[in-house]
Formats: sequence, structure tokens, C-alpha cells
Amino acid sequence: MSVIEKAQPMSAGEPAKALWISTVAFTLCFAVWTIFAIIGIRIKQDLGLNEAEFGLLIGTPVLTGSLVRIVLGIWTGRYGGRLVYTLTMLAAAVATFLLSYAQTYTQMLIAGLGVGLAGGSFAVGVAYVSPFFPAEKQGTALGIFGAGNVGAAVTKFAAPFVLLAWGWQAVAEIWAVCLALMAIVFWFTTSDDPAFRLRRERGVASKSLAQEFAPLQNVQVWRFSLYYFFAFGGFVALSLWLPRYLVGVYGFNLETAGMIAAAYSIPGSIFRAFGGVLSDKKGARSVMYAMLAVSAVATLILSLPATTITPVIFIVVIFVLGFFMSLGKAAVYKHIPAYYPESVGAVGGIVGMMGGLGGFILPIAFGLLKDMTGLWSSCFLLLFAIVAISLVWMHLSVKQLSRQGASAPVAAT
Repeated sequence: MSVIEKAQPMSAGEPAKALWISTVAFTLCFAVWTIFAIIGIRIKQDLGLNEAEFGLLIGTPVLTGSLVRIVLGIWTGRYGGRLVYTLTMLAAAVATFLLSYAQTYTQMLIAGLGVGLAGGSFAVGVAYVSPFFPAEKQGTALGIFGAGNVGAAVTKFAAPFVLLAWGWQAVAEIWAVCLALMAIVFWFTTSDDPAFRLRRERGVASKSLAQEFAPLQNVQVWRFSLYYFFAFGGFVALSLWLPRYLVGVYGFNLETAGMIAAAYSIPGSIFRAFGGVLSDKKGARSVMYAMLAVSAVATLILSLPATTITPVIFIVVIFVLGFFMSLGKAAVYKHIPAYYPESVGAVGGIVGMMGGLGGFILPIAFGLLKDMTGLWSSCFLLLFAIVAISLVWMHLSVKQLSRQGASAPVAAT
């Protein structure tokens, strides 16, 4: 019996309200989380950073946002998503505002760790939103929530103009104020999720840490994590790296590069909701196969020497890649409440953490590869290797399940 069937009846509009307000909040969180994609370029110029230092700078918020996801996911189960989500946004807003006072590279990195708290909101939102919906609708609901990734596009569209008008410090301050206001709106317009209300009504004791982390012993969780390392981590890394790539390879100015990178982020975010719908209707396994296969072809094309690919071809292929990554992100999270309904916070947190770590590690790796080889396209060769390994591992796992005649939950992977 699902949480929805056990809990007290909800008002007709309560699930939709929780979903849409959470999605708007996550959009603003993601806009803050990726703020260095734009202001980092100006900071790089001001401080004279090399490519590896720049990669570390833009990846630092992603590191925090990744590592805190598993903790925030568990806290959401214990204290409720409404409280944890609100406090996470407020903490990230304070750190982002203080960023505007940083002057040295070390201070930028420290501030970036605090800014990264905004990225941890994803694990909170997944654990908060999913109990409002039955299993057959969770893929769609979580796909819509995950479309808040479009916040990266918000930053890339708006931040260059704010930066040019008032400086990068103004970007940090304005983004911080908007996030703090969203935290207040979220607190006063949402209610606790059904799962938390049920536990509170029945006085159910919180799980021990051993119980929370027990599902992580299953290799399947780590396979899902690798998928998300590519689908989400690769998306975040490219969202952060594309402005620099376009400036370095094609000589675009910052405003144009930001616009193109934002246009990449939009389909890579909004179509995540479509990926959720497809996962509900067609099965997450089919969606994952399509995502990995197309991504392998796209990254292989982009691995060719950058000088052999015209700007038009590059933009078309990168948009296709972003679209299929968005489908894959939704498909991965369709699996979690289906396979681990009692451990959504912990499993969703670890998968989200690994995806976020991809967003941290990959930009640094991109910078190191560029410094070592001198090849801009080396970043796509690395992504091709990751997606190829993921595709082979998934196919071998599916064949093993078929041989064993194992039955799988709705997610079907």
C-alpha cells in the first residue's frame, strides 16, 4: 500500500501545488548553483586564472551541492521536506550574498562551497515531491520537478547583462535576494509531504543510519549512479564549460556564448519532464537505451578536432545531446521510488550526489585535458568513454536479468 493510500486525504490541489512551487524553488536554486558559469569568466580574467584553476572555481559549488545531497535526503525523511528545503535555500542565499565580498581566489573557493548548498536542494525536492503522487505518476512528477535545471539557462540569459551593467558582485547579490524571497514564499505556501505527516501522526521512529544506508550495498544503486554521473553530471559540466568553449574555439563574445549555452540548457532541462512522461508510458529501460546510444554518437562526433566542426554543426549536435541527456535524467529517477520506495531520500541522495560529483569532476577534467593536450575537443572524448561504459554495463545487466528470468518493478531496468 502506498503512502498516499495510508495517509489522511489530501486536498485536490495539494499535490500540484507542492510540485509547482518546489519546481520554481529548484529553478532558482539551480540558477544560483551555476552562477560561476558566467561570473567565473570575469573572475578568471580579473585574477589571471589558468584553465585548471577556472575549472576548479566553477566546480566548487557543484562539489558541495553533490556531497550534501545524501545528508539532505536523509534529513528530509526525518524532519520533512518543507523545513529542510526552506533552510537549505536560506543558507545558500546567505553564502551567495557574501560571495560578492570575496576578493582573492581562496576566498572565491570558500564562498563557492557555500553557494553549492543550493544544488543540494534536488535531493530534498525528490524526497519531498514523490510521496504526493502514486507510482504510475512519479516519473512525470519528478521529471517536471527536475526541469528546474532550466535555472542554468536563467543565469546564462540574465547574468551577462547584469554583469556588464553593474559588475559580477551585483549578480551574486541579486541572485541571493531572489533565493531568500523564494525560501519565504515556499515556507508559507506549502505543507508537509504525506510520508512525513504519516510518520509524525503514528509516532514512527526515524530509521537508524545503518537502515538508511542499507540499500547502498546493492550494486544496482551504483549502476544508476553512473548513468546519472553522465546524464546529469555531464549536463552540468557542459552548462558550465560551454561559454568558455565557445569563446575559446569560435571566438564568440561572452554575451553570445552565454546565450548559446543558455539555449543548450533549456531543452536539456524542460524536456526532462517529457522524459518523465516517456518513462511512465514506455518504461525507463527503453528511455535509457535511447539516451545512451544517441549520446554515444553525439559525443563521438564532437570528439573530432574542433577545427573540423563548424559552429552550426557543433550547436546542432550539442542541442541533440542536451535533449537526450534530459530524457536520461528523468529515466534514472523513475527507478528510485519504484525499486526503493522506503529509501527514496538515501538512494535518491546518493544517486544525486554521484551525478553532482560528475558536475564537479568533469569541468576540472576538461580544463586539465585542455592544458595537457591543447585539444578543446578532448572533453567530448572523455564523455564518450563514460557513456560507452554505461551503455555496455547496462546491456550486460539487462541480459543477466533476462537469463535469470527476474521480474522487475515498474521502472524495468
